[in-house]
Amino acid sequence: VEDVIEQADYLYGSGETEKLYRLLVQHKNSDDAELLWRLARSSRDLAQLGSTSAEEKRQLTYDSLEYAKKALEKNESNFAAHKWYGICLSDVGDYEGIKTKIGNAVIIKEHFQRAIELNPKDATTIHLIGIWCYSFAEMPWYQRKIAATLFATPPTSTFQEALRYFHMAEEADPNFYSKNLLFLGKTYLKLNNKKMALLWLSKAKEYPAQTEEDKQV
Repeated sequence: VEDVIEQADYLYGSGETEKLYRLLVQHKNSDDAELLWRLARSSRDLAQLGSTSAEEKRQLTYDSLEYAKKALEKNESNFAAHKWYGICLSDVGDYEGIKTKIGNAVIIKEHFQRAIELNPKDATTIHLIGIWCYSFAEMPWYQRKIAATLFATPPTSTFQEALRYFHMAEEADPNFYSKNLLFLGKTYLKLNNKKMALLWLSKAKEYPAQTEEDKQV
């Protein structure tokens, strides 16, 4: 298992998405949480590739949730299993409609918070809670109405709360992710602080683009 994980991390660092998936999918029946969450991440990364067909993307999205779920069953105290379960559950919501997406939101946040409890230094998870807060702060009225029918007290958030998480993520690991810089800028814009928005958007613009996502940012 250790050898496979070492090889997988090397391939992940080299951006070898397809090779990594082919390596890990052979171990989909493993009982090792470390392997399973990596397989969940790898399935999701493959789904995000432009060359992946819509049908394959859907299949991989559902597969990745299954792998993350299995990783959690094998080891509840694995922070990455919680993190990827939250991410994959959110992705599946894109196929199941807005009602399911909002319904799952509370579960997703709980898994992100559990991941942070287990590893307070993981900047990406802190960033993801920021995104969660941002999307609830920005939620349009018709989605709020759906949320009100699903929950006795619907989940809410503010741009101030989102900003706090984006800054916490930046403190945990400065300049770790182009999207965190972008969202710091966007959140300051929402709060009408153009000076701070410009500062962070400039940082996002100057970020050395390595991935497809960096280029989009």
